[in-house]
Amino acid sequence: MPLPLSHTLLTQPNRRQALAAAASLLTLPASVWAASAHAASPPAPALWPHDLQVPGGVARLSLGPAAARPLAHSGTMPLLVLGDVIEWTALVGIPLSATPGTASITVKETPDAAPRPLNYRIASKLYTEQRLKVSPKTVDLSANDNARYERERDHQAGVMATFTEPLPLPASLHMKVPVPGRRSSSFGLRRIFNGQARNPHSGMDIAAATGTPVNAPLPGRVIDTGEYFFNGNTVWLDHGCGLLTMYCHLSAIDVKPGDTLKTGQRLGAVGATGRVTGPHLHWGVMLNRTMVDPALFIDA
Repeated sequence: MPLPLSHTLLTQPNRRQALAAAASLLTLPASVWAASAHAASPPAPALWPHDLQVPGGVARLSLGPAAARPLAHSGTMPLLVLGDVIEWTALVGIPLSATPGTASITVKETPDAAPRPLNYRIASKLYTEQRLKVSPKTVDLSANDNARYERERDHQAGVMATFTEPLPLPASLHMKVPVPGRRSSSFGLRRIFNGQARNPHSGMDIAAATGTPVNAPLPGRVIDTGEYFFNGNTVWLDHGCGLLTMYCHLSAIDVKPGDTLKTGQRLGAVGATGRVTGPHLHWGVMLNRTMVDPALFIDA
């Protein structure tokens, strides 16, 4: 039987050279083999959102294998759980007000099972301070404006409590940035308006011209739209299981509650409504009723 072409082309001298080369490879140190194998391996896929266990961050907690999606809670708050029968992961939004140290969630493999605790550790993080000058009437509220703010606050609390099933989410929560523009590292800033301390900034500001389209970062359903005292024209999207996103200070709202959006579909346009110093998008991401850093969901 004739030899394969690849074999017949390897003449005797060439064969000796090939065997010598193979033998020399066998004498390489183990560290070189390891380095070569590592270089040849594809990079591990990024996990979205990134794990950052600090106030305002997200904890990715492995729940191990299970035949069905386990139930996980932070206190009484249900948590978003992703994965499959090989490994499930609970995503925990950590409040900006969280105290560094040991924290825990509870996990149940089945609805009837006894809950088991799962601990994790919150590291400290120092956020910077920002001082802003805005219209005095948006800081020292009149009686009418304060009454309006309180009504809107109660309404928004109902929106933020949204927790829907089933999970309409892709396996990766890698979000598309909703608008092009310069992103400020504004999340967590201790904000001082006209010399008065207010709550830390709970989103990401993206500078863009008025009218620039704002698009959905993930598939979602519109659960609220409105014009609010501080946030201006605002849209809320529900992405499932307590993962919500909000878009504030819009010049236009192009959707209505109940609309279902695909990734990249327009929901409105950048503006300067509400309490602002100029046109930009305030983008917020909420997990288990906790505002977390949107930067953990997007490319750097």
